[in-house]
Amino acid sequence: MKNKKEIKRNRRVTRVRKKVYGSAEKPRLCVFRSLRHIYVQAIDDDNGITLATASTLTPDVLEEIKGKSKSESATIVGKKVAELLKNKGIAKAVFDRHGYLYHGRIKALAEGAREGGLQF
Repeated sequence: MKNKKEIKRNRRVTRVRKKVYGSAEKPRLCVFRSLRHIYVQAIDDDNGITLATASTLTPDVLEEIKGKSKSESATIVGKKVAELLKNKGIAKAVFDRHGYLYHGRIKALAEGAREGGLQF
């Protein structure tokens, strides 16, 4: 059974997804945050495919984040996904915070992606 927090977050997800839509030129950056890790995908909603993905479990990111805080790790993941999209020739994206509040690790990931050269 879902608790109240999950139900409220799912309502926010559906409310935000009505407005946020990704395309091949401007993909949707969808974030998932667990207690230990953070994951981000660049999704093309037109074709229903994932263009790029990065997380704290990606091997090259995993080496970088040793001994760092969760927020610092999120910044590194944001930079990594920005680098992957830059290699594919994508400079703009739409940020989908997936119902999470825009602070802490979610904000750090977005700022890391901006530092990497992505525009929201």
